[in-house]
Parts: sequence; C-alpha cells; structure tokens
Amino acid sequence: ALQAAPRMIALASHGTQRGELPLLWSLCSTLVATGYSVAVLDALTHESSRNPGLAQLLDNPNSRQDEEAASVSWSVLPAAQGLQRLCVPSTAVRSALMPLSELFQNFEVVLIYARAELLARLMPNTGIEPLLAVSPSQDSAMTAYRALKQLLLGAKLRPTMASLIGERSSNPGATSVTNLQDCAKTFLNYRLDCLRVRALQSPQCLVDDMHKLASHLLEKAIPMYRNQLVGSP
Repeated sequence: ALQAAPRMIALASHGTQRGELPLLWSLCSTLVATGYSVAVLDALTHESSRNPGLAQLLDNPNSRQDEEAASVSWSVLPAAQGLQRLCVPSTAVRSALMPLSELFQNFEVVLIYARAELLARLMPNTGIEPLLAVSPSQDSAMTAYRALKQLLLGAKLRPTMASLIGERSSNPGATSVTNLQDCAKTFLNYRLDCLRVRALQSPQCLVDDMHKLASHLLEKAIPMYRNQLVGSP
C-alpha cells in the first residue's frame, strides 16, 4: 500500500510510441481503478499557452489549487520544457526533483513518461526502476537496448522490461526479447527482468497482466516526501 507521500514511477520512451502509449493508458486506468490518483508528466509533449503544463506550474505553483480542490483522479500534463528545466547539471538530484515533490502531494502516483536520455539526466542514482516497453518488432528490441545502456551506464538506473506479446502459442517477438536479455547480460552484466503483457489475449488476461505490472512498479517506486526524495543523493 502507498504511504502518505506520492510515489514516483517512470516509463522510458524509445523508438516509436506505437506500443508505449496503449501501455501507458492501460497502466494509468488500472491504477485509477485500483483507487490511486495519478499525475502523468508527459515529456514527449511540449507546453504552450493553449496547452499549459509543468513549465507553467513551476512558474506559478498556485495555479493548481482549483484542480486540487476538485479531487482529480487522473491528470496528464505536458512536461517537455518543465522537466528539461529541472535537468541542471550543477544542481543536486535532490534539489532538481524537489519541485515535483512539492507540486504533486495531492496525488498518490506521479508517472514520468520521457525519453531514456532525459530520465538519465533527470534522476541519476535515485534508485527508481524505469519501465521499458518492448513490442515484438526487432526495431523495438534494438532501441530498447540503446535506452537500457543510457539508463544503466549513464545514470545507474536499473530498468524492468514489459514485453508486449500476443498468444503464447505464436509469439513472434519472443526471440527478440530473449536476445535483448542475452545482450544485457553479456555486454552490460545486467539481468533484465521481463514482465509479459499479453495484449492480444482475452480482456481478463490483459487486466491480470496490468495489475501485476502496476503492483511491480509501485513496489519499485520512490516516495516523494516533502523536502525529501528517498533514494536521491
């Protein structure tokens, strides 16, 4: 169960978003259905005057008071510029992420959806375990491996893989996923855990898989206490 502080989880984007977005929405739907309020910081979408997001919230934290009063259970914010602003090389990770812990205390889960290179710059050595979504295509496994290297070698973040598969009897992506795990072990000395999401099977299978995935991510999340992020230096 979550404590009083929100929990931060992350989904590392790589390659195309074709498999990532459905997984993201299914994951958020599962968390909300389970009773958690979720704030998604979407670093692949830029803030603007017509579509304000994290950058505007950092400039004016009080602008969120109306939403907090309305008890929103699921909020998606454009966050490309805002998260980039937090990646200040001379700033300690604790200080860089502190604004997020202050802004989203009204939510129980904060999910950051960003390119792997941004996650590596934003939260090195924090102990968070980003999720890598890998579809059956060979290209997906290749871009996932590059993202794994960025996270593991550049930021000491240890990702978990979500393998998006079809029927057990005909899973064309099994070989590429196994190859990805073998490469991670051989070249990076890293055991890449795999959580399978059987997206093409019955709705009940999908629900069961998403509950397992959500539970795993919450177990590996970092709490966002006010003025403190557990796991940060």
